[in-house]
Amino acid sequence: MPTNPNAGRLIRRALPVLATLPLLAGCGELIVLDPAGDIARQQGNLVVISTLLMLLIVAPVMAATAWFAWKYRAANTDAKYAPDWDHSTQLELLIWAAPLMIIICLGALTWVSTHLLDPYRPLTSGGAESPLGPGQELQAPLEVQVVALDWKWLFIYPEQGIATVNEFVAPVDRPISFRISGSSVMNSFYIPALAGQIYAMPGMETKLHAEFDQTGSFFGLSANYSGAGFSNMQFGAHSMSAGDFDRWVQKVRSSPGELTRDAYLLLERPSEKVPPMHFSAVEPQLFDLVVNMCVEEDKMCAHEMMAIDERGGLGLAGIHNVRRLAYDKHAGRGSAGPDSMLLADGSRYVQATCLAQLDPVKGGLLDPVNVAPLTGAGLSRPASLAAALL
Repeated sequence: MPTNPNAGRLIRRALPVLATLPLLAGCGELIVLDPAGDIARQQGNLVVISTLLMLLIVAPVMAATAWFAWKYRAANTDAKYAPDWDHSTQLELLIWAAPLMIIICLGALTWVSTHLLDPYRPLTSGGAESPLGPGQELQAPLEVQVVALDWKWLFIYPEQGIATVNEFVAPVDRPISFRISGSSVMNSFYIPALAGQIYAMPGMETKLHAEFDQTGSFFGLSANYSGAGFSNMQFGAHSMSAGDFDRWVQKVRSSPGELTRDAYLLLERPSEKVPPMHFSAVEPQLFDLVVNMCVEEDKMCAHEMMAIDERGGLGLAGIHNVRRLAYDKHAGRGSAGPDSMLLADGSRYVQATCLAQLDPVKGGLLDPVNVAPLTGAGLSRPASLAAALL
């Protein structure tokens, strides 16, 4: 029986490829394409539709490449040889028109989906323009405040008055309104089964709206590299029935820990592989203090500082309104105690205006400032330069 002398060589070349197929068995759980939330499902559908549209061009091109290589191989002496051929109107129309139509379809699909799945857009009930479609009757959203720490996640439930670390729980079929920020470098908050990722940045607040439509246990992570503990910056994401969620809230409320300002300053220090933690009570407005970078008792908040700047500043009276700061990459902030103002380090922060002003050199109280010669916001401006010089 005749045999192909090249068959053995082809089989040997194919063996390494075939040997890798069992390794792909671990890729069977496609969370993005099999999510537990309608927003993530629409995003997964967008990926599938976009891929299929692109394959309308990619697949024929790959097939044509193989066909041309076979038809015009050197051994095929019957193939037509036309070295002077350089143009075909029909081919030019096909080559340019088909990709152009695909691009138009992708552009229209992306435009509609980008606005419909805007993470800042609340999940309104009913109506054809709702992200969840018409006929959906939604409950009041559950607000969850998220803070990306080094290297763990803090979840604050203001309505329930509790907080957790590396554990997120939400009731099924109830919209979730995330308010997201960070304490150090930029991270990216991502629960693949629920919705797309969104950045968590210090001094800023981002938002995300989503909803679980089935119960189960999933996972979340940081999708943006943020340092040594990044690979372990993951948390459990659980979807429960309303009754189970209420029982979980009661369980957290029975925990001994409370998330005060001092407890937060200790919590935000870098740590890795932190197990889930529960806090039965939370400092009021703690998330807003984190966003405004003023968790310390005597530190001026960013929004207060901006308001003062808008009014023209504090004038000469505010020159020494600072305190020295123990702050480095190892999160020394808040760890030096009340003596941190006496450190020789040159870094400082603006103290709250209601506190007594300290001498930046001696550390003692400054003499009261005579505000009579000071100028600033609230004084009428001269009518002209000549009037100002009189």
